[in-house]
Amino acid sequence: MPLPATNADLWLRRFRPSPAATRRLVCFPHAGGSAGFYQPVAAAQPPGTDVVVLQYPGRQDRYREPCLSTVESYADRISEVLDGEPELPTVYFGHSMGASIAFETAVRTGAVSALVASGRRAPAASRTEYVHRLDDAGLLREINRLGGTESALLDNEEVLRLALPAIRNDYRAAETYEGTPGTRLDCPIVALVGDADPKATVAEAGRWGEHTTATFRMRVFPGGHFYLTGHAAAVNREIAAELARLGDSAASA
Repeated sequence: MPLPATNADLWLRRFRPSPAATRRLVCFPHAGGSAGFYQPVAAAQPPGTDVVVLQYPGRQDRYREPCLSTVESYADRISEVLDGEPELPTVYFGHSMGASIAFETAVRTGAVSALVASGRRAPAASRTEYVHRLDDAGLLREINRLGGTESALLDNEEVLRLALPAIRNDYRAAETYEGTPGTRLDCPIVALVGDADPKATVAEAGRWGEHTTATFRMRVFPGGHFYLTGHAAAVNREIAAELARLGDSAASA
């Protein structure tokens, strides 16, 4: 008889376990996204890296669980789960809504060595958006406009019916999130963004620099909101560079 799932079992996926890891990468999916999106990221990371991918409630094997309604509630739950993991130098990588959740989780845990924020405006850059209030047809048009893996759902009515509640919920969480402009992390922040992203302009992404007392850098890629699917190797190199920096810092110490 299988053992009951723990909180960590529900939230954390390890596609390439690394028991002797010396550093950790935590991946935060986008609105409506699931852990499977990050399997290629996990496979591309250097040996010795514990790659942990979050699986939010309300989707795939957790579809029976209620979704969380705000970025802050996601961060509250995730920080509790991560606090139970063995301590390692850690990089957070989040795309779109995942970048906001990663930032708020970093604020709560206070134990992050670097944040890589992809395809998301900085918490200090506010917008008024109401996609989550659209009817199903309007929400589907938005998914199709942005592209990404979720657009494939449009061809499968049964999968779409199961996925739409989580997608709408996450859009609501992302669009109603209002970060505190003065909140800063004590670790480097790297912002990655597509030059034609309708959800995060280059200027909005650049404001991530306002949220760190350490270094900030930004890289702009050709493409839209899901630019990273066409530039996977380059994005993985950016993440690997931050992980390598952790090793360099440890060696210096």
